[in-house]
Amino acid sequence: MNNTTKALNKEQDKEAESEVNLSGADLAGANLRGADLRGADLRGADLRGANLNGGILAGADLYEADLREADLAGANLIGANLCSAYLVEANLTGADLRGANLSWAKVTGANLSQASLIEAYLVEANFAGADLTGANLYGANLFGGNLVGANLTGADLRGVNLEGAVFISAAIRISDAKVTPGD
Repeated sequence: MNNTTKALNKEQDKEAESEVNLSGADLAGANLRGADLRGADLRGADLRGANLNGGILAGADLYEADLREADLAGANLIGANLCSAYLVEANLTGADLRGANLSWAKVTGANLSQASLIEAYLVEANFAGADLTGANLYGANLFGGNLVGANLTGADLRGVNLEGAVFISAAIRISDAKVTPGD
């Protein structure tokens, strides 16, 4: 084995060691404030009430994870997979969810004020009663989404796919919302 091959093998071993697999882990109530869980496998993990404030979860796989009442304020969730995740009453204030997949996620009663959901995939997600005050949803896909009773005051809805979305009793002040004619 030559030196180049040895170096490549060593680098691959290092990468494998740095991958975090917490699939199905019980982390309910855990203090993970500011934790770097970039690209971590957290599928089906129990993170109820966990403190992930300011955490780095970019590219993490949180498919069907239970994040009820979790604190994700200011968290980096860019490109994260939150498909079918439970985010009921979670705090996502100022969280960065650009390009994240929240399809079929249950985000009822959650606080997403000032969150960035630019180009996020939110197909059939349930945001009933959620606070999206000042959130940036530019270019997001909210096809079939449930926004019953949600607060979208001051939200940026430019380029958002709202086909089939339900807004019954949602708070949207047209004077505050940023929308493009024809959206």
